[in-house]
Amino acid sequence: MVGLAQFLPMVILTLAAGHIADRRDRRSIVRTCQVIEGCAVATLALGSHAGWLQVAGIFVAVAFVGAARSFENPTMAALLPGLVPASLLPRAAALSSSAMQTAFIVGPALGGLLYAAGPTAPYACAASLFLLAGVLSTLIRTSRSPASPSESRGFRSVFTGIAFIRNQRAVLGAISLDLFAVLLGGATALLPIYARDILHTGPWGLGMLRSAPAAGALVMSVILARRPVGRRVGQTMFTAVIVFGAATVVFAVSSSMVLSLAALCVLGAADVFSVVIRLTLVQLATPDHMRGRVSAVNALFIGTSNQLGEFESGVTAALFGTIPAVLIGGVGTILIALLWMRLFPEIRRIDTFESIRAPS
Repeated sequence: MVGLAQFLPMVILTLAAGHIADRRDRRSIVRTCQVIEGCAVATLALGSHAGWLQVAGIFVAVAFVGAARSFENPTMAALLPGLVPASLLPRAAALSSSAMQTAFIVGPALGGLLYAAGPTAPYACAASLFLLAGVLSTLIRTSRSPASPSESRGFRSVFTGIAFIRNQRAVLGAISLDLFAVLLGGATALLPIYARDILHTGPWGLGMLRSAPAAGALVMSVILARRPVGRRVGQTMFTAVIVFGAATVVFAVSSSMVLSLAALCVLGAADVFSVVIRLTLVQLATPDHMRGRVSAVNALFIGTSNQLGEFESGVTAALFGTIPAVLIGGVGTILIALLWMRLFPEIRRIDTFESIRAPS
């Protein structure tokens, strides 16, 4: 229910958030979202400390966080290309990914340590960091083009991101490839079952399994920040998705803890490899006055596919068993990548990021 309280605002608000990100100062939107998230978590800290926090209050606070993130995520994605020259965007995307993966690894461990001091401590720390991020966002300096003057400012403008993606085949192919890869490659949703029934490990082993994809992704994002992809960009993205599917297959059939950890590390590395290329491709192929709405559609698709992917993994596991469910997902991901190579030859032919041009 907590996940649903955070997910529903994203579904409802994300498209409108993208429209606003293209009409307002993106730095102000990010700053406001950080402050809202900080205040919501500070309320949890205060309620936990004072003893009046109830389940309903947790749901309300989480819903506020979800609503803020529905604005923050597409705005942050649209903001990044305005912070660095186009030639440095692949490195910037990789650095952004490395920061996120570091948070995935360090966050749960830090939260556990803080919880030892009491339930209020993690909330207080998170609230402080949100508010600090809001203050630091005032230091952001960016240049961006004004919104297209001939473009409609009415309700229809909210959905122009969908129309743009439909008409730009390279963008459509990149976003839909990631959508189906996430939908099918949901091996991590079944990690508790693998840890208990297949690898016969306890909570410590499960923690290692959960951390392995983020560790692989962190290493790869650091590598990409130093040595970004130079040539055969489109083909490399497809190859990364195929490697992601192959690593999923290896994990599916593995009964060795070491091999499973290695497969999950490769899975995470391949995932972030394809994501960095896709994000850079989509941003470079989108004019600045459309980036908020396109990023919103992308965020909505990926967020929805994450939830549906976990549901699909659970249903498939219930119908066919745990190992066949993960195996089907891995093979399906490989087949989708091969099919997309034929359906979207425009992507396969992209050689360098410099060759990508946004329509005027």
